[in-house]
Amino acid sequence: MIMYSRELTVNWGESDPFGLVYFPLMLAWFNDTEHELLRAIGFPTNRMIAENRSAFVMGDVHFKFIGPAAYGDRVRTVIQLSKMTRSTLHWDCRAEHSSSGDLITMGRAIRIHAQIQDDGNIKSIPIPDDIRDALSKPGALVDMDSGHPQSD
Repeated sequence: MIMYSRELTVNWGESDPFGLVYFPLMLAWFNDTEHELLRAIGFPTNRMIAENRSAFVMGDVHFKFIGPAAYGDRVRTVIQLSKMTRSTLHWDCRAEHSSSGDLITMGRAIRIHAQIQDDGNIKSIPIPDDIRDALSKPGALVDMDSGHPQSD
């Protein structure tokens, strides 16, 4: 299934003086990576919300800290779809130093395709076939730098 990567720079305030990245910010790295993937394959979140009040929302996350990343470090985040159900995406995630490949964090995230209801609550709904098809391309790697599929 599809894999996506992007490169970022650790911003001031994202880690402590020892290079320990704050967990909520690691989650934001992967959240942003998934949003960029959806945009790259033609399904930007803002359009999904505008057209049918749907989006992929966080359902469950499990991450572990492996190594430091300090202010100014270049980091590559990688997400790979490991499973897709009727309404969920299961991502294997990792962040590594761009120059060395040393791991910073790794884990998994489950996203639920949900629709905002008139009362403001959300309800899981099936992933549309066009999104499902775009995410099911075997071995596809879309890199943010080019926005084009690459081979593994």
